[in-house]
Amino acid sequence: MPLASGLDAGASAGAHALARYRSEFPIFRDAVYLNTCSLGALGERTRRRIAEFFDVWQARGAAAWYDVWWAALEELRARYARIVGASPGEIALAPSVSVALSAVAEALDYRRRPKVVITSLDFPTVAYQWLAKQGRGVELVVVESADQVSVPVEAIAGAVDDRTALVVTSHVYFTSGAIQDIKRVAEAAHKSGALCLVDGYQSVGQVPVDVKTTGVDFLTAGGLKWLLGGPGIVLLYVRDELARQLAPAIAGWFGQRKQFTFDPRALDLHDDARRFELGTPALAAVYAQLGGLDYIDEIGVPAIRRVTSTLTEDLIARAREYGFRPKVASRAADRSAIVLLPAADPAAGVRHLAAGGIIADARPGHVRLSPFFYNLQDDHVSALERLATYTSH
Repeated sequence: MPLASGLDAGASAGAHALARYRSEFPIFRDAVYLNTCSLGALGERTRRRIAEFFDVWQARGAAAWYDVWWAALEELRARYARIVGASPGEIALAPSVSVALSAVAEALDYRRRPKVVITSLDFPTVAYQWLAKQGRGVELVVVESADQVSVPVEAIAGAVDDRTALVVTSHVYFTSGAIQDIKRVAEAAHKSGALCLVDGYQSVGQVPVDVKTTGVDFLTAGGLKWLLGGPGIVLLYVRDELARQLAPAIAGWFGQRKQFTFDPRALDLHDDARRFELGTPALAAVYAQLGGLDYIDEIGVPAIRRVTSTLTEDLIARAREYGFRPKVASRAADRSAIVLLPAADPAAGVRHLAAGGIIADARPGHVRLSPFFYNLQDDHVSALERLATYTSH
């Protein structure tokens, strides 16, 4: 079957209600892109917003800070808040999840509650944050996964006790694409008086998220993947009551209530989540994220979820017909748009796909495909056909 990149979206097999957006992502003119879970494709609206930033920089220089750029930061906090069901005052901006985690980690008191609970399927940044604090008495507890797909909430709950400060885990596991019941995780943490921090990097934008309904205390996500904003910008949600109570032990001038007084003798933090912000935000990344959110907001995450679920289920069914055994959650409702296919040499499989104009990614033991709303059925059919001729499965 020919690659879908050269076909008109409306005429292609498997076209869907959101296929009209495909033409706004230039990468499809030359390739099939199935790697949103690593990096969202660049959209024309994102490119235009970045160009807008450069135009303002060129025309006004630093004078743009006091109206245009300050307003862009406020706009981004408000739009991030809407995506996750928060208020703008509960959103802080950071350059990476690692930095956001650091701000939270340095706001907690571990003297009576030294334990932090994570799972073996979480992205290692989560573990590194607290492994780096072991010399200060922090105890990291890693809950193992029996099937390497998910971790039962009961197992997480069993690791939490009155010495636990925080439960940190993923909404969608990058290792399998399985969706975790973060509401039940938060309830398990709170039952023992612990807090709950969710890494939503692989969920926000493709799976509906409501921090109030789930009851999580903190949540991180960002532009790199499903929010189509590229690297360098993330959100940190901090529940309102905690944002007023906790004070991070790392600080920067954007976390200050009166930052333009430039007073080196007083630490006067914002009384909302902005107290977790550090240095000057990377404005090009802010503008890129605003452009990416133009797509997400216009379409709506529930509509994205419906389309990607259909594509994902078709991909899984066809992969099984080709003899693959996808590593995915057993129930369709627990699957995100991340599908891992076992491969003897994943890196070689990804190179073989790339030689055919198909962009995917490798993780240990697997080739990883991740359809999004701009993909078509043709895309994963082409990928499977090419992999089937090459990969031992």
